[in-house]
Amino acid sequence: MKIRRGFVDTENGQIHFRSCGAGKPVIMLHQTPRSSDEYLEVLPLVGSKFWAIAMDSIGFGDSYRFEGEMTIERLASGVVQFTSALNLQRFSLIGHHTGAVIAVEVAASFPSKVEKLVLSGCPYIDEKEREKRRDKRVIDSYESRVDGSHLIQLWNDRLQFYPKNRPDILDRFIIDALKAGRNAALGHIAVSNYKMEDKLSKIRCPTLLIAGTADPFAHPHLYKLRENIVNATVVEIEGGTVALLEQMPEKFAAAVLNFLSS
Repeated sequence: MKIRRGFVDTENGQIHFRSCGAGKPVIMLHQTPRSSDEYLEVLPLVGSKFWAIAMDSIGFGDSYRFEGEMTIERLASGVVQFTSALNLQRFSLIGHHTGAVIAVEVAASFPSKVEKLVLSGCPYIDEKEREKRRDKRVIDSYESRVDGSHLIQLWNDRLQFYPKNRPDILDRFIIDALKAGRNAALGHIAVSNYKMEDKLSKIRCPTLLIAGTADPFAHPHLYKLRENIVNATVVEIEGGTVALLEQMPEKFAAAVLNFLSS
């Protein structure tokens, strides 16, 4: 199935996206500091039954950059700008890692817009988790160096969380991280500062929680999330890592399609 690329115009700038398929719209949100490229393998699978649309979050990929603080609320406003530009009144929403946190904000703050919600690799961010993250070095933070050693740093930071023998996935990560620049770290800071516990109880749509068992940032939080979201179901994918979408697209898409079609 052919994947098409395009831009929509908003009052703040252009937002880039990839899409395929037809029918009910399903918006897909990537992790930091990736782009819609993260959904390349998933798009045609979901697009077999739906209009699958993966957008570059504002500040990432080829979407517009903005001034001021990066927050989850601001990133969520980019999703609303995007769907409004496409004249979408209602849609299903998939988010992975940072994208999942953004999806929480959209579903909680704009409940009439979200038909179904898929949170993949979503952390649980409460005051205890925020405190734990405060003094830690932010992953994907880097300064360009003339010897190129920042590329090795970026690669090694992610290597332990990615599937073995898949340098192709890390290649794609590096491209997006370099394009994001300082936003690569700011996206993670936005997640760490987000008061998720105030929003989860406001989610009313059917919700699917997905986590790979080898994802240390998400899998330990899976059942805590389910306790805090009404009408949530859980799917665990054995051996799935932070790079679940590229690593196991068929298993991921099967879980998503089963949920969206039910």
